[in-house]
Amino acid sequence: MLPGDRAPHFVRSFERGLAVIRSFDAEHPARTLSEVAHTCDLTRAAARRLLLTLADLGYVHQDGRLFRLTPRVLELGYSYLAGYTLPQIAEPHLEQLVTRVGESSSLCVLDGDDIVYVARVPTRRIMTASLTVGTRFPAYVTSVGRVLLAHLPEEEAELRLTHAELKPLTTRTITAPDTLRAELRRVRRQGYAIVDQELEEGLRSVAAPVRERDGAVVAGVNIAVPAGRTSVDSIRQDLLPHLLAAVARIEADLRITGPARAASHGTGTHRSSSSRRSPAPPA
Repeated sequence: MLPGDRAPHFVRSFERGLAVIRSFDAEHPARTLSEVAHTCDLTRAAARRLLLTLADLGYVHQDGRLFRLTPRVLELGYSYLAGYTLPQIAEPHLEQLVTRVGESSSLCVLDGDDIVYVARVPTRRIMTASLTVGTRFPAYVTSVGRVLLAHLPEEEAELRLTHAELKPLTTRTITAPDTLRAELRRVRRQGYAIVDQELEEGLRSVAAPVRERDGAVVAGVNIAVPAGRTSVDSIRQDLLPHLLAAVARIEADLRITGPARAASHGTGTHRSSSSRRSPAPPA
């Protein structure tokens, strides 16, 4: 089904309600009725009904002209995280990785055309955006997104690329579909991805896929570093071996605990049984 297609059972009012919730973020913790309507492409009347319904349910608080989310919205994600074993399995290994390399690391899954952070261990703030569990970025422009896209079934990956809107977020962003296809093929062959200042100027990152016992890719782990003090060669030689070792430890725990429940139904993460990653280059 293409992104714009809707099945007969689709409830558009429910979609609009979720869009209203998602319109609030770190940069816009409070919005007016007009702002919500504009952001969600709704009429003022529709936006008002949805906001007041959410307020009645306890998910939104109204303070004069401004609306804000309440802590109750956390309930919407708790059921997913409570039954999702992978973040709990990965977190101690991320902490160990961060201690060893002195850089931030995260575990992400694929959700539609985005990656979603499901576990994160920071060291310092290196991006203009605040990164937390639940943060989303376009998959095509991130290292962890590329390792996840690279291990999708070929037909699905092609469908996503065909319909993706490849926006230049920096002057380095890959926006040509053929160039991105070639990059994803390279990522799949080598077993990791390095992105050099394509998401944000001054930020480099490296990522590797996490596989379950059957070889299915269920998530990706990344390390993000400031470009000013870490070269691409240094990432490959000094950070990548530690990253791959951490991923191997996560996978070893997954083999013991069973399926990671990466929620291929709920998050858009798809399983792929591609070949194992290539060994790390010499340090």
